[in-house]
Amino acid sequence: MPLLEIKGLHKYFGGLRAVCDVSLCIEEGEVLALIGPNGAGKTTIFNVVTGFLPADAGEVIFGREDVLGLRPHEICAKGIARTFQIVRPFLAMSVLDNVTVAALLRNKSINQAQKKAEEVLEFLGLSEKAHLPASALTLPDRKRLELARALATDPRILLLDEVMAGLTPLEIDHFVELLRIVNQRGITIFLIEHVMRGVMALSQRVAVLNYGRKIAEGSPEEVTTNREVIEAYLGEEFLSA
Repeated sequence: MPLLEIKGLHKYFGGLRAVCDVSLCIEEGEVLALIGPNGAGKTTIFNVVTGFLPADAGEVIFGREDVLGLRPHEICAKGIARTFQIVRPFLAMSVLDNVTVAALLRNKSINQAQKKAEEVLEFLGLSEKAHLPASALTLPDRKRLELARALATDPRILLLDEVMAGLTPLEIDHFVELLRIVNQRGITIFLIEHVMRGVMALSQRVAVLNYGRKIAEGSPEEVTTNREVIEAYLGEEFLSA
């Protein structure tokens, strides 16, 4: 039984087809990347899975339960956490308080939540900045803070929306190593990413969307040599990169 199964998902915005009959399975412990051009429907799928948008048709099965129709906080409580493409921490609050708020999902007291937040910040290398306002963080550190808030909810699966966008190659490599450790600790990862350096290094399988439809799925090597994927997304230059 897959940990997360998306079956025949459809989503329209008026007459615009954003997602059309997309099905995906994610096994427990796996890293699956979802790639494709801008506007292909990737973030729409995340928004449906996490309760921020209703589906027009289909199912989202998580742990044998259809979670479509649940609200975002209810889905998070089931064990599905996500990050957002545009990070929006509570800028006036400290880094520690930002993560403590997330940790309150599963911790009954402020002290317990704060202890959990401190552990997550230590893991992500943000302990020294715990008492700074979130507004003082650089983009790479804000990306780590976004990840920290998701991890503080103790998820079974992480949905990561372009967490490596805007980072330097060295910063990408560091982020990949962090995510490998997260995955090794038993957390399944489902990521949307344009940074192919990160996709190739981290993912075990890749699915490709174009105009709301899945056009390919397989290992990173299979997908990146698929002619339809090259024409729709990667470009011929990828083969010689």
